[in-house]
Amino acid sequence: MEHVQQIQEEQQQQQVAEGSPDKGGAVNGGPPAPTRPEAGAAVEAWREGRTRSLEDNVQNLPSIMEAYTTILRGLGENPGRQGLLKTPLRAATAMQFFTKGYQEEIRHVMNDAIFDEDHDEMVIVKDIDMFSMCEHHLVPFYGRVHIGYLPNKRVLGLSKLARIVEIYSRRLQVQERLTKQIALAITEALKPSGVGVVVEATHMCMVMRGVQKMNSKTVTSTMLGVFREDPKTRDEFLTLIRT
Repeated sequence: MEHVQQIQEEQQQQQVAEGSPDKGGAVNGGPPAPTRPEAGAAVEAWREGRTRSLEDNVQNLPSIMEAYTTILRGLGENPGRQGLLKTPLRAATAMQFFTKGYQEEIRHVMNDAIFDEDHDEMVIVKDIDMFSMCEHHLVPFYGRVHIGYLPNKRVLGLSKLARIVEIYSRRLQVQERLTKQIALAITEALKPSGVGVVVEATHMCMVMRGVQKMNSKTVTSTMLGVFREDPKTRDEFLTLIRT
């Protein structure tokens, strides 16, 4: 348990340093986070606010560890043997890291990163590494994200596009929803003429189980504004991300 206490103390120190939200999701006295949407409301899901704090990580670590201990026993293993003694702790902290996107909000990423700029040519950031967790099997899927948009007098700091990907991917996800969340967040923040997002991913739930197709990839896209309405704009985007 001394390892648990050490991790809890480290998380508490990080919480003090960063400023943690209250249980309702408010940050430093700010407004509460929006209510989570009902299942299937993928279009509005990008609005989800911070639903987990560093304080929650500290409080929930023992119960997550206990759950992993139960899983090990259920698999026929002995959690008390040497190789598994610290596995529940390691697995619990790893899962908290894999889903750290629940601790962040898009509106905070956007702060001070939107600039007025007289630029109306396509902006593309491609090959953004992405790691996420399939919400159906709790196993990883990973790949690359390509983002393009046509500015409408406003641009976003380039690194923030990668941060948006990181926040939404570090949650329990399905690839289709992840793709749309990224596109809608950029659209809401910048009001651009159009946005295109393409995600290419390998799903371990297909590679390691089920059909076990080692080389399969899943490609999803969301096209908004002129990227959907104008075939030439869409083709230009798709050509540029492939070169």
